[in-house]
Amino acid sequence: MKTNNRSISELETGFSIEDAIRARKSARIEKKSFVLTNGCFDLFHAGHAYSLNKASEYGDLLWVGINSDKSVREIKGEHRPINSQKDRGYLLNSLEVVDGVFLFDKQNLADEILLLEPDTYVKSTDYNYDSMNKEERNALEKVGSKIFFVPLLEKHSTSLIISKIKGMNI
Repeated sequence: MKTNNRSISELETGFSIEDAIRARKSARIEKKSFVLTNGCFDLFHAGHAYSLNKASEYGDLLWVGINSDKSVREIKGEHRPINSQKDRGYLLNSLEVVDGVFLFDKQNLADEILLLEPDTYVKSTDYNYDSMNKEERNALEKVGSKIFFVPLLEKHSTSLIISKIKGMNI
């Protein structure tokens, strides 16, 4: 059962790490495994859906940390995100495989990993153990999380979608 079932108007302030911490504590009590993944999820596409579906197979509860608008701009540039953190959070939380969403404001999730101590952490194969964020990897090792990488769907990316739109001269 979803722990966050808010309306889009209630997402003005976003989901908090406190929601995720409460869900993590409940998962431990219920002896359920807690899976964590993260990303910008700016223009949601089939590749995102595929990765989230695969990530959900690694445990009982899937929580998604999404970059705040501020951190997306720092990572992707001044013209991003296309969709606001409120809209991205609402969309992700509406997915059946996602049990909850929280926002984070930095370029990495290391502090949140230390707070949540996920059983499993999942990223797409555009990363690997050596190329993933070192602070995140160190935090995952410290809390004993298993790390898995799920395949990407080729030719499915936000950058490709943006390039197609730009090519249409709209």
